[in-house]
Amino acid sequence: MFNTLGEMEYNTTRNHLIYREYGRHIQKMIEYLLSLEDREARQRNAYAVIELMGFLNPHLKNVEDFRHKLWDHLFLIADFKLDVESPYPIPTRETLKAKPKPLPYPKRYPKFSHLGKNLELVINKALKEENPDKRQGFANAVAYYMKLAYNNWHKETVHDDAIQSELTNLTDGQLTFTNTPYVRQHRPNEGRDRDGGRGGYGDYRNKRNQKFQQQGRGGGGGGRNDRNDRNDRDRGGDRGGNNKFRKRYK
Repeated sequence: MFNTLGEMEYNTTRNHLIYREYGRHIQKMIEYLLSLEDREARQRNAYAVIELMGFLNPHLKNVEDFRHKLWDHLFLIADFKLDVESPYPIPTRETLKAKPKPLPYPKRYPKFSHLGKNLELVINKALKEENPDKRQGFANAVAYYMKLAYNNWHKETVHDDAIQSELTNLTDGQLTFTNTPYVRQHRPNEGRDRDGGRGGYGDYRNKRNQKFQQQGRGGGGGGRNDRNDRNDRDRGGDRGGNNKFRKRYK
């Protein structure tokens, strides 16, 4: 890479490249803007550099308010020394390096970790319900979810008495479910058992394998004997019939 004087330039002698996605040439253009004394020419060239920056990075168009981001990058590459007018608030070194305020993390401690805190919110809403039918529907839905969560966590069956005991601890005995929540139990070998069950595809496959094995022991040998008999008859026909054919045309 040669400079304007025709001298060779090396990366070790160049200044630090602030934004790699814009390249060295954009940074040199911005340095040239800093050297312009005419304000109108500097403003006009600044708009041209912004257009070129957006052209070289089309993915920024998908970012909300991407032109605002381009102007911020322009001032950042210029080390906040560029004196031009911007359609957006001109950033400063302090505003860009300011750290955001930490977000308060919600600290909720559920009584039962496998049920979560949201279920307790649903239970509190159920306790505030005055309609007895809706209140009972809430209790039945909560019991169903509790049994489902227990099954997902522990991979085993749970009795309704255990569900009612946990529900009593959560509600101080104010909610009781009337129906028996049915939850399909987790079976790791369910697909394998289905294939191997009676009348299924596995049964048909086993019968087909047995049929092939029987043919391999007995039926297959018979097939080979039949082929040997046919070959013998063909050879016998060649000895007899073909000899007559040769004698006739000698």
